[in-house]
Amino acid sequence: MNQFFPNILEDPEETCFSHELVHSVHIFEGSMNGCPSFEKPCTDQPNNVVVFLFYRKPFISAEARELKAVVMRAPMPSFRVLYNKHTLGLEDLSTLDHQNWLNDQVMNMYGDLIMESAQHRVHFFNSFFHRQLMTKGYEGVRRWTRKVDLFSKSLLLVPIHLEIHWCLVTADTTTKRIHLYDSQGFDFKEAAENVLRYIMTEALEKKQPSFQSGWKIYLNESIPQQTNENDCGVFVLEYCRCLALGKPLHFSQGDIPRFRKRIYKELCECKLQD
Repeated sequence: MNQFFPNILEDPEETCFSHELVHSVHIFEGSMNGCPSFEKPCTDQPNNVVVFLFYRKPFISAEARELKAVVMRAPMPSFRVLYNKHTLGLEDLSTLDHQNWLNDQVMNMYGDLIMESAQHRVHFFNSFFHRQLMTKGYEGVRRWTRKVDLFSKSLLLVPIHLEIHWCLVTADTTTKRIHLYDSQGFDFKEAAENVLRYIMTEALEKKQPSFQSGWKIYLNESIPQQTNENDCGVFVLEYCRCLALGKPLHFSQGDIPRFRKRIYKELCECKLQD
């Protein structure tokens, strides 16, 4: 009887087959300070099997399908990245794999890492901020900055999640410019106007008269653009990273796979790379 699947493989021939199959397995290996890797295979930790690849011929396809179904139902090893109030699991980190769409948890923790790396000269708004602002108005987000002096920051970064698309609105408090960055070239001017109204109301509430007027909105057109439908979240994070750290927006769609791997590692290490 096979030690891994005693209820599935019972006779000697099937048991032999199961041993061969287990030896054909690729699993995630902890390679980034304990963070599972998307790429590097490892076969010396049978208790941590999470992904199986099958290379057998059709004559054992029925057994393979049954075994695969059991494996895919098995619970994955517990893994968590903890940073400040953020918790990322494998499901969150897997959104960085291939061309998956990034989720809010990844966006928000990475935004905190950007603020830390920029020595808190910038402020990254939580990705739920704009949604809350739209549904409940200023009163719905009034307390979100009770511990933050926005007008002491040089740059405000507001990720905008439009259901199936991410874009970015920034506010430069020195020049009083609101910029819209969209990796597909869409003109979501309404999002920029929402942020502008919020800033002016916040300035009024916090008694900052110099920030209550004089703002202008700009649509940034000559910026890196995506060539697919899946990488808008990665583009937004890279816009934020470059703008916060004073780096030029010199990248393209071809850099995105590398960025995904770098972001994955940075999240696991809770620190941006130089």
